[in-house]
Amino acid sequence: MGSIGHNAASAANGEQAYTIEENVLGHSRPLRVICIGAGATGLDLAYKMERHLKSFELQIYEKNPELGGTWFENTYPGCACDIPAHIYEYEWAPNPTWSQFYASQPEILQYFRDTAEKFDLEKFIKFSSEVVEAHWNEDKGQWAIKIRDRSTGAIATDWCHFFINGGGFLNNWQWPEIAGLHSFQGPLLHSAAWDNDVDLKGKRVAVIGNGSSGIQLVTAIQPVAAHLTTFIRSPTWISTTLGQDFAGPNGANFDYTEEQKREFLEHPEKLIAYRKAIEAELNGGFESALHNSPQQAAARENLTQMMRTRLGEDNTLADRIIPSFGVGCRRPTPGVGYLEALTEKNVRVVFDSITKVVPQGIELATGEVIELDAIVCATGFNVSWKPRFPIIGRNNIDMREQWSSRPTAYLSMAVPNFPNYILYMGPNGPLSHGSALPSIEHITKYVIKLLCKVQTEGYKSVVPTQHALDDFINHADTFLVRTVWNAKCRSWLKGGKEDGPALVHPGSRLHWFHMLMNPRWEDWEWTTVNHNRFAYLGNGFTTMETKGNDKAWYFRNPDQGYESIIN
Repeated sequence: MGSIGHNAASAANGEQAYTIEENVLGHSRPLRVICIGAGATGLDLAYKMERHLKSFELQIYEKNPELGGTWFENTYPGCACDIPAHIYEYEWAPNPTWSQFYASQPEILQYFRDTAEKFDLEKFIKFSSEVVEAHWNEDKGQWAIKIRDRSTGAIATDWCHFFINGGGFLNNWQWPEIAGLHSFQGPLLHSAAWDNDVDLKGKRVAVIGNGSSGIQLVTAIQPVAAHLTTFIRSPTWISTTLGQDFAGPNGANFDYTEEQKREFLEHPEKLIAYRKAIEAELNGGFESALHNSPQQAAARENLTQMMRTRLGEDNTLADRIIPSFGVGCRRPTPGVGYLEALTEKNVRVVFDSITKVVPQGIELATGEVIELDAIVCATGFNVSWKPRFPIIGRNNIDMREQWSSRPTAYLSMAVPNFPNYILYMGPNGPLSHGSALPSIEHITKYVIKLLCKVQTEGYKSVVPTQHALDDFINHADTFLVRTVWNAKCRSWLKGGKEDGPALVHPGSRLHWFHMLMNPRWEDWEWTTVNHNRFAYLGNGFTTMETKGNDKAWYFRNPDQGYESIIN
């Protein structure tokens, strides 16, 4: 006697009868994606989605009136990138006409503007629009998003299947917690919210902070200020320049000649060879991040000697500025000209703690009041990784609460309890691993693979499992004990803490790229749109049978398709 059919059995049991979806295998289900931020991440996502996905809507919300992200927001004197310009660019948008080896903020911003215009990416962006809330709807498999118009204050609503946070890590700037800060009668400036109408020429200026922005500011302001007081809380390594072998004498910046630019323009193969050589050099230095390695010991010895030489052999500043922790615990800054600026007659370096700010200046713990005409805060950002607005996931879990003690993310970019959510350069990402742009591009390639799988295989939602995250963090924490990132120093690479786990990728930059090449889909929890997981197989036909396609594509070089296995 034959068995009863599955459809008939399902109907008899009151289950929903299964019906064939009249789509071909490979059909792309429409997806709506919302991305925060039109900086380096948003532009890369827009470019790659347009070229590698079908049937999608992308809306980028940018809180600023222009694109460019950090390079739009940071306009302080001396603002520049310490990564060589020819590797601080997209693989898909090489720029043969950079004016200098290390580009300044205006030129980098113009690069992003030109790139967006060339590839028509602004059509995806809505400016002066700040996302202020995101709430996951489990039944719909969608995010409900609230957006505030920064011009009018009006709140609008939107929705998406996938919510991508490309707002950047060093983005939420904050004033330092100093008593009486806003009682100061003169201009009070922050490096990330610079007022270009303030003229510091001939003024008595204080710079608080000696991170990368503070180092650039001191170097730029010292020649024009009547007197400069710089407040240093922590020692820091002033490194040789990144891309040292390609920079000018002693790591100095230099201008490209018109002949060099023309050669790069007319001979793209020479440009790519030059870019690859610089990139390869930066990718070859991971051994120095291991605290017991000969390379770390050599870095400490060489930088110590270099810093003492630049400060002057008998300068007592050296004992206060040169760190006891390893090179890289805090992100080293090239700081060309910075140490020399500290030795100028119009500069005072203060290590005493600040008690408070008073109307006429800064009062020290010693009781001394330093009278000032302007105060510059180069004190950085909120580096807790906690979202600045509510992101509410499954079971009404708020990400800010889930991350109250420590931010953790699967491979730095996805979070349990928050389906269809992607974070760029999150905790345990390649935050101190060379140029950010290639790292961003590799994340986008991973995201494209994820979105394509969701579109073509009938998935409603996807989220990393807690077990997978726990294993990743266990591995990272165990490995990073070997590195200088775990040493005792206050660093944004540890969420602004002095102790505690390092929140960087547990490996080299190439290790990061390799890890992302073949996604571990088994680490994710998948929820299908249809109760039958094979519904995506559709009506028996495939996109490979579309008119014009090669219907014998598998007759090819028999060794093709194994590259990721062989390598």
